[in-house]
Amino acid sequence: MKTFAIGDVHGRRAQLRRLVEMLPRDPDRDTLVLLGDLIDRGEDAPGVVEDMIRLQREPAGTAPVIVLRGNHEQMLLDFIDNGMSLWLHPAVGGDRTFEQYTGREMCVVTEDDYDPEQREIAGAIPPEHIEFFRNLPLYHEDAYALYVHAGLDDGKHPRDTNAQHLLWTRDPDFFKFYHGKPCVFGHTPTPFLPLLGRLGRHGIYINHSAIGIDTGYNYTLPLSCLSLPDFMLYQTYADGRDATHQINAFIPEPLRAFRREYAVR
Repeated sequence: MKTFAIGDVHGRRAQLRRLVEMLPRDPDRDTLVLLGDLIDRGEDAPGVVEDMIRLQREPAGTAPVIVLRGNHEQMLLDFIDNGMSLWLHPAVGGDRTFEQYTGREMCVVTEDDYDPEQREIAGAIPPEHIEFFRNLPLYHEDAYALYVHAGLDDGKHPRDTNAQHLLWTRDPDFFKFYHGKPCVFGHTPTPFLPLLGRLGRHGIYINHSAIGIDTGYNYTLPLSCLSLPDFMLYQTYADGRDATHQINAFIPEPLRAFRREYAVR
C-alpha cells in the first residue's frame, strides 16, 4: 500500500487531472491525500472541487481520497459565514474563485461592497461544495506520516494543535528542527523554505522529518505529488510537461525503514 500526497492545487484543474492520471495508484489499496488550498488563483477552482467530490465517491471498498482543509478554504468560509474580508485581499486570489462561481468580476471598492459580494458568492456556490468545504479535516495520519496543510506546533500531534496553527503557521523552527513522525505539509512554497532542505530534491523540501511539497504557483513551477514510502515524486507543469523522480537523499530514517520493508514485499 502507498500514500500519494499532493501539494496546494490553487485551481489548476488541468494540471491536477494530468497528475492524478499519471500516478500508478491502485484505487483499491493506495490512499490519495490532498493537502488543501484547492481554490483561488487558478483557472478552474469549481472544477477542482467537483473533481475531488467525484473521486471521493468512488465505489465502496476502495482506498480513501482525503482532502485537507487549507487556509484558502477557511478564508472563504470565514467570508461567507462571518463577513471576514481577508479572502478579498488581492494577494489571496479569491477574485478568481468569485468570478468562476458567480460568472462576474468581484467589485469591492469600499467596505460597503462587502455585504453584496458576500451574499453573491454564498448564493452562487453549490450547496454540495459548501458542505464539502465545511467537512474538510485538518489533518490525516497513516503508518508513514502525518499530513497537514501548514505545519506543526513545537512537534505536537495535530490533534493537540490549534486549528489556526495547522492552517497558517510558517514556523522556521518546524522547517529546520522538526524530528518527530515524518510530517508532509504544504502552504509555504518550497522556494521560500531553507535552501539546505531543497538541494537536489527536484523542488520539494526535506529536512529531518519535515517534508514540504507545495512547489509553488506560477507558469514555470510544477504541481507535485510525493508517494510514500517509496519517495517517488510526480510533477505536472502548466505547459503540458510532466516529470517523475526517485528521491534518494536525506530521507527521514522512519521512512527509510518503511521503504526497505516495502522493497522486500
